[in-house]
Amino acid sequence: MSNIIDGKSIAEEIRTSIKERVSKMKETMNINPSLTVILVGDNPASQVYVRNKERACIEVGIDSNIIRMSEKTSEQELLDTIQKLNEDRSVHGILVQLPLPEQINEDKIIAAIDPNKDVDGFHPINRGKLFAGEKSLEPCTPMGIIRLLDHIGYEIEGKNAVIIGRSNIVGKPVALMLLKRNATVTIVHTRTKDIKSITQTADILVVAVGRAKIVDSSYIKEGAVVIDVGINRLDGKLCGDVDFDDVKDKAGYITPVPRGVGPMTIAMLLENTLTAAEGIK
Repeated sequence: MSNIIDGKSIAEEIRTSIKERVSKMKETMNINPSLTVILVGDNPASQVYVRNKERACIEVGIDSNIIRMSEKTSEQELLDTIQKLNEDRSVHGILVQLPLPEQINEDKIIAAIDPNKDVDGFHPINRGKLFAGEKSLEPCTPMGIIRLLDHIGYEIEGKNAVIIGRSNIVGKPVALMLLKRNATVTIVHTRTKDIKSITQTADILVVAVGRAKIVDSSYIKEGAVVIDVGINRLDGKLCGDVDFDDVKDKAGYITPVPRGVGPMTIAMLLENTLTAAEGIK
């Protein structure tokens, strides 16, 4: 039986630390860290995500504001709203909940956010800084993955890391973060030939493809650390991209779904908001 990485408990520890830092900031710097989330439309999943973010902010003492806009909102209306938030010095973090309605260009919206308030870490400037190894606001899920590895005391340097999936949200940024920590990194994807021959060499396997239980024990090297980023619903239950029951006895460490990477993503959002309020150094 592998060691299960309890992301929920680790995230709770991080939130406790953030709550203390927020309290100290309010007392010593007279700054109230503030996050504004823009929700366009009534996507049910997006509403749940936004509600969870709001609760997390309240828990640690970060001011939370949600701007709800109609499904028919124009691109220019959203851009105007973002510009007002960019200019508002009391707002430290701005997050536009994705996906957006089809009449709005997501890339254009992300690029309109002040990079110093881009707590999702998606702005082209922040992505460029990540590529260059410079300090910036980084994408929350990849940040959470690295923190999980650090928490279990896993030495990243010199290890073979394989990422299944090449998205701009998880796959590419986590590859850069692992490379920064001196891992040898490979990304595999839908056009990769003989994926298993590559994943079986991984000391660290990150799976982020969005397909339920696509990775079983035949993909895994004995004793590998398996990080499952997927969140899928199968037969009415949540599950990951990894077949947990099949893999758990072969992996050295594994994240479950739920209680794995998900809680870390929100914890890193809170940390990014605090970093933005402190001013990126």
